[in-house]
Amino acid sequence: MSAGRLRGALPWLISAGLLIYVFGWATDWQRLREATERADLPLFLACAFLDRFAFFAIWTWLSAAALRRFVVHVPVRSVFAIRGGSELARTVSNHVADAAYFLGVVRLAGGRIDAVVASALVPVVTHVFVMLVQMTLALPLLPGGVGAHRSVAGVALLLWTIVICGALGVWLSRTGRVSFPGIDRVVAWLDRFPPRELRIFLWGFAALAVFDVGIQWQASRAFGVAIPWTALAANIPIVYLSFLIPTLGNFGTRELAWAALFADHGPRDALIAYALAINAVFLVLNGLIGVIFLPRALELIRAVRRARREGEPLPRPLVHDPTDA
Repeated sequence: MSAGRLRGALPWLISAGLLIYVFGWATDWQRLREATERADLPLFLACAFLDRFAFFAIWTWLSAAALRRFVVHVPVRSVFAIRGGSELARTVSNHVADAAYFLGVVRLAGGRIDAVVASALVPVVTHVFVMLVQMTLALPLLPGGVGAHRSVAGVALLLWTIVICGALGVWLSRTGRVSFPGIDRVVAWLDRFPPRELRIFLWGFAALAVFDVGIQWQASRAFGVAIPWTALAANIPIVYLSFLIPTLGNFGTRELAWAALFADHGPRDALIAYALAINAVFLVLNGLIGVIFLPRALELIRAVRRARREGEPLPRPLVHDPTDA
């Protein structure tokens, strides 16, 4: 099997394995049904709807802002059309959706590959940094302190180590004290994004983080799971980082992550039912967003197929926001 086919099959294989484990081995279906039946479904659906569309709107707007600030002055509505159209493909595969978005943005920006960097990596990096700060602030507020929450502390320590080592490497390179292979290119690339120009992304994702914790606090209660906001703030970034595992619509990874990270705050079956319901609703909403932009969606899917036939480069599944379902 070629590398391309293996990458395409990997999400299906991982998802199948995780779903078989979660629902064929680790879940009591009777209790799962009971947890769903007890849920306040209208409230949950309202929260899930607001959550998905808020993320879609803010991520797309900030992606457009990155394009307009650092690459080329493109119409915001065109970026929304491209992102919205790609969501139809996300109901099947994140990989295909990312490829569609990639091709659409590159063509919108006149063939400039740096458009992908600006519209994808700048929001991704700033969002990860905001989540890191979120974890760090929430950690000492958790019951038992840092020592009782080693998973959160370990992930936060790892991410801060990466940030500090990266910043130190850039500083040493700029001062000329140490030269690392390839670091000059990294520094030259970073110079395109001065910190003052990134404030809009940091503030935007900070507002989104507050909204996300609040809406998931309410949505989880709709399923009878009372998770404190401090636990959500500390652990949601880990849930999102788990989505880097290439699966279809995050099925399997979300259920396992919620069941493991919030085990102290509710029955396992209720946690899995909540995560499964979130995945299912997001799948439907992704399709709805895609249908709204149906002409653009069909155009992008045709472009992906044509690019594959012609051997054009396509992005890997990691180039997508961590909440994609």
